[in-house]
Amino acid sequence: MSLLLVAHHRDMNPFKKAIEDVDPNIDVEIWPAVRDPKNVQFAVSWRHPKNVFANYPNLQVISSLGAGVDHLLDDPDIPDHITFTRVVSPSLTEQMSEYILTSVLNIQRRTQLYFEQQQKANWETHRAYEKEDLTVGVMGIGELGRNVCSVLYKNGYRVLGWSRSKKNINGVDTYTKNELDDFLSKTNILVCLLPLTDDTSGILDLDLFKKLAQPAFLINAARGEHLVEEDLIYSLDTDVIKHATLDVFTDEPLPDSHPFWNRKKITITPHVASITKANEVAELLVENYKSLMSGQPLRYVVDRKQGY
Repeated sequence: MSLLLVAHHRDMNPFKKAIEDVDPNIDVEIWPAVRDPKNVQFAVSWRHPKNVFANYPNLQVISSLGAGVDHLLDDPDIPDHITFTRVVSPSLTEQMSEYILTSVLNIQRRTQLYFEQQQKANWETHRAYEKEDLTVGVMGIGELGRNVCSVLYKNGYRVLGWSRSKKNINGVDTYTKNELDDFLSKTNILVCLLPLTDDTSGILDLDLFKKLAQPAFLINAARGEHLVEEDLIYSLDTDVIKHATLDVFTDEPLPDSHPFWNRKKITITPHVASITKANEVAELLVENYKSLMSGQPLRYVVDRKQGY
């Protein structure tokens, strides 16, 4: 039996080596160089080519290489009997919290204005926002979101959290699905860490932006499909949103001709908020592979109906 690594435009050799370092007896293959498709029972995927998994008749489990699983859920050619799992690691959580904290600090200290002024040799000061004047609202308070809320709270920010079901986080006021408007009305800096589902696709739209407290800012480090791009451009042009920090996009890499590139009110990062480290996730992947082989329960199983 073999463990298959599948990714589009990503070098999977570091993951192969890391898995073999944990257990050299596991036969690890990297798509498309597969000797016998019938031997593949466990696969690890990140934004795989469509239809690729139709070639493996004995495949039972596909693990996402990250916390997100929309690339698996969006593939209609993956049979219903295949179990999805995802990767959760301390480094992913820590990286995301650092990214969000950095983005919030940049907003508070108005760093983008100074970046623009440097290009013009312009020496001008701007009053920073006070922490008490900015409430951070985090949409999606699962594994990553909970830690982000805690880190922001420990750094002196007032933090709100919103999720489908009620969550308890020390120092954080949390809201449920039916309390979205109340959550938005108290939020200045909106952080999107939601899973991508039918309910959350396109949730970041003009109607939502208008419900935010002013001044309003957006940080999206979840999925590009959460955002209605035309609505963000309009919101920035009309000052409904003062600035947006975007790490994820519907089309990645972001095309050279995309209108986001020439917007001063948008900060773009190339999907780097939280990057999976091979040596960190190898043990979890090996554990789940061995659990499959021995008929034991898997860790971080995805509920296909809920989408995460």
